[in-house]
Amino acid sequence: MVVLSGKEVANSKLEELKSKTQSFIEKYNRKPTLAVILVGEDPASQTYVASKKKACIKLGYGHKDYVLDKEVTQKELNSLVDALNEDNSVDGILVQMPLPKHLNEQEVIERIRSDKDVDGFHPINVGKLLIGLDCFVSCTPKGIMAILDYYHIETQSKNVVIIGRSNIVGKPMASLLIQKGRDATVTIAHSRTKNLKELTKSADILIAAIGRANFVTADMVKEDCVVIDVGINRVEDSSRKRGYRVVGDVDYQNVSAKVSAITPVPGGVGLMTIAMLMENTLESAIMHEEKDN
Repeated sequence: MVVLSGKEVANSKLEELKSKTQSFIEKYNRKPTLAVILVGEDPASQTYVASKKKACIKLGYGHKDYVLDKEVTQKELNSLVDALNEDNSVDGILVQMPLPKHLNEQEVIERIRSDKDVDGFHPINVGKLLIGLDCFVSCTPKGIMAILDYYHIETQSKNVVIIGRSNIVGKPMASLLIQKGRDATVTIAHSRTKNLKELTKSADILIAAIGRANFVTADMVKEDCVVIDVGINRVEDSSRKRGYRVVGDVDYQNVSAKVSAITPVPGGVGLMTIAMLMENTLESAIMHEEKDN
């Protein structure tokens, strides 16, 4: 059984990006720059934003951080996004989700200029992805593809089952895998799927992104399946200092004994998401420079 280490793949990708970033700075005399907007004081969001800032500093990117009061109005948030859209020093704009309930997330996503949408959430990028055009790809699915490529896991003619139909993971993941050159046969399952176990047991590659701790059990996977666990769930654990531990959507201990390869949680897909965000930001910077020159 192979442990598909997101840490190893992410470190390899970040080293590659560091070299490319130096070349970019020398050529264009400026840094690729990411602007991040955080609304409110959600602890998980604060952690994610801090991780992104740390990655920017490590790679030599510029970063602009905006922390807004949780009571900020839609108009005020939209105005900031508009200003960043027009700021030529900014290559990527990221609004940390989730937003407070009084704000319309989809309106914000569509407000970000598609050529600065390094999260890959804008409808223009989602549409381009579906029909196989160059675009910014949502970071988590892009990271999963990087893991599969790094470990030489073939997708051609494989049955792939994705549990989860979110706009962030499930749908873009399916779009990537059905493209020519990837050639997978993809099934998207979700909370209303009947006979889920029968479906998952047919999978050569199983991608779990349902947001339920230890949901996928050993009896749901076939021998030698490749399992990609996207889940990040907190479960109570009084033996831990924080009072909880982080687990995936897959019962790792029992499933790992049966499959040919699996991503751990933590240390798997989560680390790839930030690496892919950094890659998208550099790609955006290069695109902007080539367009202007």
